[in-house]
Amino acid sequence: MVKPFSAVQRKSYLKQMSEQELDLLVIGGGITGAGIALDASTRGISNGLVEMQDFAAGTSSRSTKLVHGGLRYLKQFEFKIVAEVGKERAIVYENAPHVTNPEWMMLPIIQGGTFGKYATSLGLKVYDFLAGVKRHERRNMLSRKETLQKEPLLRQDGLKGGGVYVEYKTDDARLTLEILKEAVHRGTSAVNYTKAESLIYENGKVAGVHVTDLISGETYQIKAKKVINAAGPWVDELREKDHSKKGKYLHLTKGVHIVIDQSRFPLKQAVYFDTEGDGRMIFAIPRGNKAYIGTTDTHYLEDIASPQMTEKDMSYLIDAANYMFPSVNLTRNDVESSWAGLRPLIHEEGKSASEISRKDEIFLSDSGLLSIAGGKLTGYRKMAERIVDMVGKDLGVKKKCTTEKITLSGGDVGGSDQLESFIKEWTKKGKQLGLSEGEAKRLSTLYGSNVKRVYEIIETVGDESKFYGLPASVFGSLVYGIEEEMVVAPIDFFNRRTSALFFDIDYVREWKTGVLKYMSERFHWSEEELNKHIEVLEQELYYATNPIETREKN
Repeated sequence: MVKPFSAVQRKSYLKQMSEQELDLLVIGGGITGAGIALDASTRGISNGLVEMQDFAAGTSSRSTKLVHGGLRYLKQFEFKIVAEVGKERAIVYENAPHVTNPEWMMLPIIQGGTFGKYATSLGLKVYDFLAGVKRHERRNMLSRKETLQKEPLLRQDGLKGGGVYVEYKTDDARLTLEILKEAVHRGTSAVNYTKAESLIYENGKVAGVHVTDLISGETYQIKAKKVINAAGPWVDELREKDHSKKGKYLHLTKGVHIVIDQSRFPLKQAVYFDTEGDGRMIFAIPRGNKAYIGTTDTHYLEDIASPQMTEKDMSYLIDAANYMFPSVNLTRNDVESSWAGLRPLIHEEGKSASEISRKDEIFLSDSGLLSIAGGKLTGYRKMAERIVDMVGKDLGVKKKCTTEKITLSGGDVGGSDQLESFIKEWTKKGKQLGLSEGEAKRLSTLYGSNVKRVYEIIETVGDESKFYGLPASVFGSLVYGIEEEMVVAPIDFFNRRTSALFFDIDYVREWKTGVLKYMSERFHWSEEELNKHIEVLEQELYYATNPIETREKN
């Protein structure tokens, strides 16, 4: 029987975890923690996972939303990394084609820019070879005329041509969710809004964690033979509690992205380009009827839970876009939404800031606490494999990693080459349920093979949507989110489950009242609890479009 993953049953999952000793407890519900839980569950290692916020609420919903092929590593001659990342990208695509798809990326070649024509051509050719890129996705060099045909908005001054290569676009939060859902279906117990307060020790060794359910306020003691700290930007906080933070430590940098409607920035082609002045590289990527631009890279020392866009961040990205696409003349009023995320990089005592590593690292403390930090979205599966190998060795589990061949939740669409026909078929079925073509296509694309369950909800209880002023498509998504994806708060639904806060902010504004009303009744919220959720949602809507300085003035 498939294990449920319902917000309504959170308490029972915590109770179950506290009543037995687990083989492994994972702290952190981002993509790293989710990957570890899935790997462990496939090897027969009983495991639980606790996340202080919502799943993927940190870095794993705030990236550039690309499963990178590792092109940037060529500049550092990191050929092994390029090869591994290229292979991992192909695995992610095949295992979850509904949340990962190829995106042709253009590198414009500008007089005096970072990339010359010959270096770009050679670099992309080496990249294709190392990353094992499929024949039909290999790089193509373009003349000036061909470059402008692909993206007419590009600056023409100094433009010599371009190169196109394939990156893979993803929904980072949904990818994390699908990994975690697959882990839960295979036996993992996972709970969000549950904070690891302190570690439990027996004979000097970590033997579990004291946790607090931040929704009910109840505390639990979860015992485990092994504990993995995969808390992303909070990794060092747990290492400090374990008195094992030494040698290497986290260096946090902030990356900001802004979203513009295509009516103001009609971008046809994803572009990876030089900025004017500091020579950093920036992405401009079309997504539906929006385009997003990012990212910044600044040292960060503020509140880890809530990184914010500043006036400087916004201006930097607008100026970068206006430099490369001078005809669009973007202003701050064109920014519909934004997000800021943190990169936990590894810094070693005694080394300079330029030697900060973007690779992942595993730290084993004297108490037996395992911590993992750094790394990239694309490398989540290999990171999990390395650390679960260590856990397996200690527990006497000989089974090797098999996640390379495991289709993730929602990915059962017949392989990547069948995705288009799957979406077509299920769009048709959605229309038969009374949905519009746009609604049915959106649900089929968002949920992949799990759309069958969403349609079942619409078919059986969809009429209830009228009581809340919601269309059946939104209601089906919401009920599915609560019952199958542990949606606890409206912001979980509007941000991590649907990405609407970033890419369809009007959807949030239009349906927030109905969503709040349904959730309030479903969870029996008091007036105080309802008002708190309203406040959080309004705050997030305001944060999405306003730099921190504007907020402080108001």
